Amino acid sequence: MFLFSAQDPNEDTEWNDILRKKGILPPKETPKDDEEEELALQQQSIVKTYEDMTLDELEENEDEFGEEDEAAIEMYRQKRLAEWKATQMKNVFGEVVEISGQDYVKEVNKAGEGIWVVLHLYKQGIPLCTLINQHLSMLARKFPQTKFLKSISTTCIPNYPDRNLPTIFVYFEGEMKAQFIGPLVFGLEWRLSESGAVKTDLEENPKKQIEDKLMSSIRCSMPTRKDSDSEDED
Repeated sequence: MFLFSAQDPNEDTEWNDILRKKGILPPKETPKDDEEEELALQQQSIVKTYEDMTLDELEENEDEFGEEDEAAIEMYRQKRLAEWKATQMKNVFGEVVEISGQDYVKEVNKAGEGIWVVLHLYKQGIPLCTLINQHLSMLARKFPQTKFLKSISTTCIPNYPDRNLPTIFVYFEGEMKAQFIGPLVFGLEWRLSESGAVKTDLEENPKKQIEDKLMSSIRCSMPTRKDSDSEDED
């Protein structure tokens, strides 16, 4: 009977290799350093996928990652957010710009990728057109990523009938998405949000309140019957 001195079963010897092959000793354990290196390589491969993800994809896949990935995910989320903000800052308008017919193609049809354009066709002397221009100025400040334009109707479209005023066209990347003709422009912010041109915080269509306010302003700007009679007597 042979006696063998006790030795470390994980020791890298020829005898231990023989015993492992015969199943007498369990497989050699992977050194801790090698395990850590393997884990680090796995994490690096995961991190590479973060680099290719959009903000939406990061949110969709956040349940797929463990706690050890949270720091990396947050880092790339902030990176994507910064890139998105930088893109948005390039498309800041904030006011209603007057254009002529010669500017139409450049400012509307070729406005650029991802740009919404709201164009108001109007004429001087039409009270509702004046009120709409004032309202659009407010919306342009509220939604600076949307391009708001105005133009005297006949400079853009020759012989455009006054009965169709005010008229609002909504474009996205040069393609018309909506058009509002005549007094139906009441509740404009809500209508623009439905077309996709703006992202409103309104919870319901305020058409009735706006209509009452606009019509009240128009009535106030018109002479009363008594004033008209006085003018006739003079």
